[in-house]
Amino acid sequence: MTAHLTELPTEAILDFHRVRQDSERLAEPYSEADQTIQSMPDASPVKWHLAHTTWFFETFLLKPFLPEYRVFDPHYEVLFNSYYNSVGEQFPRPQRGLISRPGKDEVLRYRQYVNQQMDQLLASPPATVQQTLAPLLELGLHHEQQHQELLVTDIQHALSINPLSPVITKPVDPFPPVSALNWVSVEEGLYEVGFRGRGFSFDNELPRHQVYLYGFNAADRLITNAEFQAFMLDGGYDNPLYWLSEGWAWKQQQAIQAPLYWKARNGDWFHYSLAGLTPVDPNAPVTHVSYFEANAYANWARARLLTEFEWEVLAQVEPHIQHTYNPDQLQPAPAPRTAVQQLYNCLWQWTGSQYLPYPGFKTPEGAVGEYNGKFMSNQFVLRGGSCATPPNHVRDSYRNFFPATARWQFTGIRIAKDD
Repeated sequence: MTAHLTELPTEAILDFHRVRQDSERLAEPYSEADQTIQSMPDASPVKWHLAHTTWFFETFLLKPFLPEYRVFDPHYEVLFNSYYNSVGEQFPRPQRGLISRPGKDEVLRYRQYVNQQMDQLLASPPATVQQTLAPLLELGLHHEQQHQELLVTDIQHALSINPLSPVITKPVDPFPPVSALNWVSVEEGLYEVGFRGRGFSFDNELPRHQVYLYGFNAADRLITNAEFQAFMLDGGYDNPLYWLSEGWAWKQQQAIQAPLYWKARNGDWFHYSLAGLTPVDPNAPVTHVSYFEANAYANWARARLLTEFEWEVLAQVEPHIQHTYNPDQLQPAPAPRTAVQQLYNCLWQWTGSQYLPYPGFKTPEGAVGEYNGKFMSNQFVLRGGSCATPPNHVRDSYRNFFPATARWQFTGIRIAKDD
């Protein structure tokens, strides 16, 4: 017989059910049709996110560690595999929106089935797998939280195409007037970056190491809509001198003249969010811009983007203030007045750093090694989390990454100047 441990800590089991329920609450307002559509290859349908995160627990925890486990549906092993080549085949990503079945109710039954089986596993895990099971459970929960944010941003992109401008969430109050941009100085020196302390981190946050930084000055807040409109009015989208060559070609090909979700109506700009179509708030931080747009703005402003290490050192100056996360109002909100504002849970902030491994980085063994390392090519690092990021999912060492053209995430701009 296999020896068993006593039950896992109650907190771990509660976390599992809390995260799983959070995903379903985010999906609840959306109809069967809403949950099926896919508006571009980079996005996925709502019900796919719900099923894929379930597939993760089924594939990496239940099948290896629960000998009597029987898969809910063998077809799902291909249908809801994202990019794990070492596990098996995947259904083509750009065609996920063509899958009308299983419907959302069947996906929820799949989730319920896997949850019940996970309860059985977590209640009495084999002693021989405890050291492997615990970190995989934690990874699975953080993986699902990542997909909670993607669920929101993907459905916003899909609904933005609808001329009805569907309203899902509650509106937010107008931003208060912002003060002039101020600069926070960081001295030249040797600093430590990377994850430290206890708790969870992704493999790409390690190992902690030293970096040498020259002195720099960082903006104390994010760039606002009004400031970005000044760039637009000054011909910022039409002057190739502000743009990287690849960015200029992309902008020209896509005929881009404003941030994503901005719509011109009778000479005025409006912005679509899950709260509907509303006038662009001049005091709110500009969002849904690509790396190319952020870099062009910085050039126009005679500044630059921070490197990811400058951002992390800047964040170490300020305590991590936990902002209110409200899934009914998934839009940036004013941050408490501190020396450096809007660092966390407001907008992901583009940095000028390519997404590369840290010195001494090692890819984990097995299929989970495909989680981060294999994407370290042609991507830029973003820091800080957004209003759609679960609040306990953000830390100063957290490294998000997207290609330079990505705009459908909650991305914003913080600039820097050299001493």
